Amino acid sequence: MELVRQPVFLLLMTGVVCFEVFLATPYYFAFGDEPKLVKNSVLAVMLLGGLLSAVLSASASVAREIRSGTALAVLSKPVGRAQFMLAKYTGLALALTLLTFVNTVVALLTSRMAFDAYGGTDTLALGIFAGGLLLAYLIGGFSNFFLRRPFVSDAVFAVVLMITAAFVIINFFDKEGNTQAFAAGVDWRLIPASLLILFALWILAGLAVACSTRLEMIPTLAICSALFLLGLMSQYFFSEKALAGSWWASVLYTVTPNWQLFWLADALETGKTDYYWGYVGRALGYALCYTGALLALAVALFEDRELN
Repeated sequence: MELVRQPVFLLLMTGVVCFEVFLATPYYFAFGDEPKLVKNSVLAVMLLGGLLSAVLSASASVAREIRSGTALAVLSKPVGRAQFMLAKYTGLALALTLLTFVNTVVALLTSRMAFDAYGGTDTLALGIFAGGLLLAYLIGGFSNFFLRRPFVSDAVFAVVLMITAAFVIINFFDKEGNTQAFAAGVDWRLIPASLLILFALWILAGLAVACSTRLEMIPTLAICSALFLLGLMSQYFFSEKALAGSWWASVLYTVTPNWQLFWLADALETGKTDYYWGYVGRALGYALCYTGALLALAVALFEDRELN
């Protein structure tokens, strides 16, 4: 709840979903591959938005509490440092899961809104989406003004609810406003692709928590961004040398997360769907092991951290 009440979380959620919908509205000249371009772009925005959210939330949850003395006050109670760090990571992972859920719903919506050179902008879906987002902010303002509740957290949950409701309403109609079979034109294969991105964000969150035990927000963002870029190229830099027998390449390839394992966008166009969920299960195992190693590192760094 502390992370959800951060204004930057609401701004990131709103900004990412609006940009994802925007990607499905203009005309492209992609020679028939416009829907594929939209899906790839939406998944990329989802990943980058989650990276920013993980770093900013981890810094707000750990580094700021250490700096302000809140962590010292909590640890003066019968709460261990390992329990404190694991609880912080759990809250961060749940917040990222909520953000990814909203992004997944909007990604499914954009897969229905995307059109080729012979189509046009889905103004009906665009209007219902904008109305739902506006209504969510009005609900947050109403609860804050009349009920004296926190605006940001109420607005976040209202955005989740209203966007989901807008997605359901939109899929009962086609682009001309006529009734149709529910969710016609929605690419449900984006669900396993979004789950893989969520696993990648869990790893990034573990790295951000480990960095936040000793560093402030800007150095944490720099380290996470550098490891993210290195992980995108790890297969090119280290994989072939590791297979050739190089021990240093094998070590670096093992300790560097390979983000390509969590990128399913290229496989969406192959037409195969039977291997997705088995692959998602194996990727979950990889993400849990890597996150466990990062959390062990975070606890080790936090054990001798001076909190005064």
